Amino acid sequence: MHKRIKQEYSELRKQVADIFIAVLTEKLCVRDALATFPKDCEDKTIIAAWHALCHLEADEDLRNKDTMYKQEQDEYIEFIAFTLQKGEELPTNIINAYLPYHNEALISPSKSFKGIIKKLKRFLCC
Repeated sequence: MHKRIKQEYSELRKQVADIFIAVLTEKLCVRDALATFPKDCEDKTIIAAWHALCHLEADEDLRNKDTMYKQEQDEYIEFIAFTLQKGEELPTNIINAYLPYHNEALISPSKSFKGIIKKLKRFLCC
């Protein structure tokens, strides 16, 4: 990976860490957090982080019923946040767990030409 791209990803990961922390401190709801993810990012770490937040949202009922599950999931989200805060990649096992869903990531593309092409590609390939 080029040094410039690696540095860009590192900065984007730090931004995503701030989003995770806002969710954990209840300053931002998950739905709004997902909407603020970096646009047009192809970093597998950021895409995996996006899916982790999706699962947090999807598990809301279970989290309310099972405090141990909630605690474990919060610790998992904290781990992701702290890793991203350092600008580092997530561990391979976490990235691989979400790889089957990468094409389903609904991270909003930008309104640039590249974003429009990405939307068209997603529409035509489905």
